[in-house]
Amino acid sequence: MSESREIPCGWANVKLSNVCDKITDGSHFSPKSVDIGFPYVTVKDLKNDTIDFSKCLKITKKDYNNLSKNDCNPLRNDVLFSKDGTVGKVALINYDLQFVVLSSLAILRPHPKIILSEYLFYILKSTQFLLQALNQKKGVAIRRIILRDLKEINLNLPPLPEQHRIVAKIEDLFSSLDKGIESLKTAQQQLKVYRQAVLKWAFEELKSEREVEEITSEHSIGLVRSNNQQNEKGIGLPYIKMNNVDLNGNVDFTKVVFVEVNNDEAEKYALKKGDILINTRNSVELVGKTGIVREEKPNCVFNNNLLRIRTKSEYNPLFIGYQLISPWLRKQMVKEKKATTNVCALYQRDIFPLRVKVTDSIKQHNIVAEIESRLSVCDKIEEGIEHSLKQSEALRQSILKKAFEGKLVPQDPSDEPASVLLDRIKAEREQNKKETPPRRLAGKTKTKKVKS
Repeated sequence: MSESREIPCGWANVKLSNVCDKITDGSHFSPKSVDIGFPYVTVKDLKNDTIDFSKCLKITKKDYNNLSKNDCNPLRNDVLFSKDGTVGKVALINYDLQFVVLSSLAILRPHPKIILSEYLFYILKSTQFLLQALNQKKGVAIRRIILRDLKEINLNLPPLPEQHRIVAKIEDLFSSLDKGIESLKTAQQQLKVYRQAVLKWAFEELKSEREVEEITSEHSIGLVRSNNQQNEKGIGLPYIKMNNVDLNGNVDFTKVVFVEVNNDEAEKYALKKGDILINTRNSVELVGKTGIVREEKPNCVFNNNLLRIRTKSEYNPLFIGYQLISPWLRKQMVKEKKATTNVCALYQRDIFPLRVKVTDSIKQHNIVAEIESRLSVCDKIEEGIEHSLKQSEALRQSILKKAFEGKLVPQDPSDEPASVLLDRIKAEREQNKKETPPRRLAGKTKTKKVKS
């Protein structure tokens, strides 16, 4: 956060430990999970600044009680901060619920007379705080922030009344921002519906059909390479994987990994303009997504989770490819059996019997031209929406930056300075220590044996 000389009069630059009654973390061992019990929350359960309890693990009452004794149970007004793995996830506990957390989550208990829970929550969400946290990350295999370093992170503390004003202003601005984001996401969904309508309209009047197998001149499953054989250093050839294929029929060649291949592999698994790539193994929602190689891409190979199809000369690959991303064929693909609970596998025997519409080459060309004319408009609109969404997040961080620099709301000279408040709380704590007699440790009582 900002240094003290950069903050307004009445503010204080303090360490995180100065404003919290407790900074601890969750359980350092994983208790056995049960079907019904108390929620056991990990980093993966933190979503959109809250806890998603729908899929978190459960533990027994006995384990819950034991972990509660070790302060692994957050209380109302605590703030959670993920310090292991995915650093920087945040959640404000503004409800009463009995649950415990794993050690990957830090539990911050703000002192109620020093800092508002909501103010601390927004600080933890700010880029400035996260950058400090990331600079403290330790470890190699698993990146983490240790509690000792977390406690040393600095933050700007305004007077308590100003914290109230700041939180109210942030929430008002974020509410307006969220409404705008919701409208943008609604527009995105409407574009998806329109894309599907375009594809449905383009092919619905055609009567003649062929199976995919009948219009295919050549097909192949891609090259097998383990994760250890892939690199991001540009060694070898670009290796197109299922994440390079999107749901709009595109293949992204910009974000790729590389693999080393021999000459035979380079030739066998090469990609050419007009190749159609079908994702054969993915989640149920994504399996069957299809991309069309629209430009010549020499010196490039593809992954074994993709099926490459090359159409016969009388069939325009774009004409066939657009049908394969259309809603009616996508639904047929998704119906196929699952290999596991979460992963669906498609095979050639599932794809080749699918029926596609066919027509003469001139009409194929005209239909493709009409589709691309309409979808290009969608692409431009979608680019604008994506840009606006990124701007929204940048604006959100700009609001937080101004808030913690004292530029979001006006200062009130009558507010008690934060430094005075901190000194008073410190004095109160020291006085309480003097007035509270030390606890006597209970000794073990010896029991005399009674002679019988």
